[in-house]
Amino acid sequence: MGRLFGTDGVRGVANADLTAELALDLSVAAAHVLGEAGELARARPIAVVGRDPRASGEFLEAAVIAGLASAGINVVRLGVLPTPAVAHLTGSTAADLGVMISASHNPMPDNGIKFFARGGAKLDDALEDAIERRLGESWARPTGAGVGRVTYQPELVDGYVDHLVNSAGDGAGLDGIHVVVDCANGAAHRTAAATYGRLGAKVTTINAEPDGININDGAGSTHIESLQKRVVAEGADLGIALDGDADRCLAVDAEGTAVDGDQIMAILAIGLQELGRLSGDTLVATVMSNLGLTQAMSKYGITVEQTKVGDRYVLETMRAGGFSLGGEQSGHVVLAEHATTGDGVLTGLHLMQRMAVSGRSLAELAAVMERLPQVLVNVRDVDKNRTDTAPAVVEAVAAANAELGDSGRVLLRPSGTESLVRVMVEAPSADQAQAVANRLAHIVRTSLGVRTV
Repeated sequence: MGRLFGTDGVRGVANADLTAELALDLSVAAAHVLGEAGELARARPIAVVGRDPRASGEFLEAAVIAGLASAGINVVRLGVLPTPAVAHLTGSTAADLGVMISASHNPMPDNGIKFFARGGAKLDDALEDAIERRLGESWARPTGAGVGRVTYQPELVDGYVDHLVNSAGDGAGLDGIHVVVDCANGAAHRTAAATYGRLGAKVTTINAEPDGININDGAGSTHIESLQKRVVAEGADLGIALDGDADRCLAVDAEGTAVDGDQIMAILAIGLQELGRLSGDTLVATVMSNLGLTQAMSKYGITVEQTKVGDRYVLETMRAGGFSLGGEQSGHVVLAEHATTGDGVLTGLHLMQRMAVSGRSLAELAAVMERLPQVLVNVRDVDKNRTDTAPAVVEAVAAANAELGDSGRVLLRPSGTESLVRVMVEAPSADQAQAVANRLAHIVRTSLGVRTV
């Protein structure tokens, strides 16, 4: 059996992979492990628990709360709110741990459980592994007054909105900016408009009526087509696309052109550098970020520190180096001065503030970075474990890199969950990128193909 925790908590099809029984056992194990690790600070620890609007979150929330309370932890139920809100409230309320029930941008049938340690940081691998080992173990159950109590405090989300508004500081407000926000029928259907409106923006929301079933359905950061059309139709200055739990943000300029996470990071990095707040003049990004990001940042003397794919690796590198900005091409952006995890509403706020301070449109700001054509080919049913060792594949990658030189790059990445290899190629032209990717995919397929008897 593989590792239960992935790069972002435990995730799977709700009531099939992720059952109520598993959710309860996970919360009990987490309570015990965090207690033994010294993470739980009081004789009667406190946990905050939130969820996104998907229907399965209702029974999974009940299971998580039952597990925590049965282990003697007092639980504050927050209701529906963004993942970064749970992270923030874990810290601001001095809770001992936080739990978010969400599958982020995944389709509605999926769900997931994410844990936050005291202060609002995600758990490291060692703590997650310890939780897995404790699953199903016998334990001394408290009784009587020893069990945890449960309260419902949805009003705490107001403190999160205050935090977002206060993050704007003494800089320019958002007066005069018309933004269309696609809430993905998800967790930020109230907080995004409330935040931007308080700072003076004119806010139009779409996909902001979650019914438990429609989360991420043709909406949000994975489906920005309707946002692009609405921005143009409204004559708005920009659009912000969030995902189901609002930890991601993509954007759309006034002409309806998409602005991805790499471009958003470039804009924010330059803005922070001008303010003297870009620690180490360094931006942290994953290996999947476009080469154009590195090229653009080099013109400003900004180093791009690359990590493995996954926001947890971005966060680890940021913490280790004391860096202030990092993220992923997908729009998961971390502003360490204000958050312990990616926050889509926060990212959108600071993107708009950069527009206001500079007096430039989003299209003008995004033009700082030229995206190289990028082609991604998934080669399925191959032995992914030999990706870095098969002679023919290694030689082909070296030849492709020599061909592209400094004007492009090649990345072969084995999938973490499937028997496939992702072939990614960036090149000066789309035709060249496609040709190189097809050639490499053929070699991967013939060299690593799994033989069937």
